[in-house]
Amino acid sequence: METRVLILTFQEVDTRYGLGRAELHQFLDLGLLRPAPAPDTIEVEEPDELLPRLARLHHGLGLAPEAIDVVMLMRQRVLRLQDALARETARARQLERFITGGGPLLEG
Repeated sequence: METRVLILTFQEVDTRYGLGRAELHQFLDLGLLRPAPAPDTIEVEEPDELLPRLARLHHGLGLAPEAIDVVMLMRQRVLRLQDALARETARARQLERFITGGGPLLEG
């Protein structure tokens, strides 16, 4: 899957997602967003996922930017754990097939 990277102005982010200048500066300070080279712009990978999520957490749940940072870190950890679980589950199935004579054991 190709990652989309967009450079958006603070005004565009405010208009589209309701995240104002002060909020964006807090998200930048926490490392949740990356500054772009031009003033008052951000560089965002997959903006259609990240920015609505930040807006929902901030406006919908009323979380402070520091709490959003924790939530986003926990989300990344959960995604990594889900990936690891999927890999281990696939390995267990493969081993089970090998033990029961259903197929070869592949490196993985």
